[in-house]
Amino acid sequence: MSSVDAPARRSPVSRVAGWFTPHIALARVAWLRTVLYLFVILDMHAFVRDTRLKGEHSGLYQPLLLARILDLPRPSVAITTTLYVVLIVTCLVGATNYFPRITGWIVAPAFTWWVLIGMSDGKVDHDHLALVIALWVLPTVKSGRRGPAAYGDQTRSEAAGWAVRCVQICVIATYFLSAVAKLRSAGWALTWPGSAVLTWAIVRRPHPVGEWLLHHPGLLHGMQWVGIVAEFLSPVILWLKGRWQLLGALFFLGFHAANTAILLIHFLPTVVCWLAFAPLERLVPWLRRRRTRKASDGDAGEAEDQAEEGRQAKEQAGA
Repeated sequence: MSSVDAPARRSPVSRVAGWFTPHIALARVAWLRTVLYLFVILDMHAFVRDTRLKGEHSGLYQPLLLARILDLPRPSVAITTTLYVVLIVTCLVGATNYFPRITGWIVAPAFTWWVLIGMSDGKVDHDHLALVIALWVLPTVKSGRRGPAAYGDQTRSEAAGWAVRCVQICVIATYFLSAVAKLRSAGWALTWPGSAVLTWAIVRRPHPVGEWLLHHPGLLHGMQWVGIVAEFLSPVILWLKGRWQLLGALFFLGFHAANTAILLIHFLPTVVCWLAFAPLERLVPWLRRRRTRKASDGDAGEAEDQAEEGRQAKEQAGA
C-alpha cells in the first residue's frame, strides 16, 4: 500500500482520534503559557478579585458544587493569602517557560480554588470556562526547549495538539452552551431573540452607545437574532481551516467588541483563549526571516556604497 493511499484507508476511530490530537508545534503551547499565566495575574486583580475579601468575611462564602464535592475548607485569611502568593510566584515563573510542568500543576488547582472561592456568591461567570481548562491541560505537554528558546520550537506534537484542541473546544462551548441556556431559560422556546432582553440590559447598564440603540428597537432585535444564531453555529469554527477560521474568530472578537461598546461586558478570559486558534508558532520564524531580510538588504546597500566609492575614486584619479 502506498503512502498516498494510507490516509484514505484510516478507520473512523483513527480519524476521530486524529482530529482530537492534531500535530501542533510546541511553540504554540509556549506562547499560550506566557500569555495565559500573565493573564491569570491580571484576572486576580481585575475580575475575580474578591477572593481575599471572602477570606476575611467567610460568612459570604457559599461553596459551589465542585467545592462541596472536593470538600474544600472554608476560606480564611491564611488560605486566600497563601493562594495569592503562590499564584503570583508560579505564574511569573511559568510565564518564562522554565519549569513549565511543575509550575503548571501548581497554577491549575490553585487558580481553580481561587475561582471557586471568588464565585461562591451565586454568580458563576462562564467566561472563565476556557481559561480554567487551559490551565489544566497546558502542564500535560512536555516541553522540548526551555525559556526563550521554547517560543521557536517547531517540533510537532500530538500532546500539544490535544491540549490546544481542548482549549479550542472550551472556547466554542462557551458560546454554544450560552445559546442552550437561553433556550432553557425560555422553556425551550425560541423566544429569547424576539424579547426585549437587550433593551433591559442597556437600561440596566446605561452607556452612550447603548442608549442610542434604544431608539432603534428593530436593530436591537436583529442583533439578538444574529447573536443567538452565531452561538448555535459556533461549533462549525472547529472544522474550518485557514482564512475561514480566521474570519470566524474575528466575527466573535467583533461580537465581544460590540458587547463592550454597548453593555461594558468584556469577556476577556474567553477572548484571550481565542489565541489557541492562532498559529503563534509562526511568530519566531517570521521575525527571523524579517531580520535576515533586513541584514541582507543592509549588506547589499553597503556593497553598493563601497562600489560607488570605488568608482568615484577612480574618476578622481583619472582627473
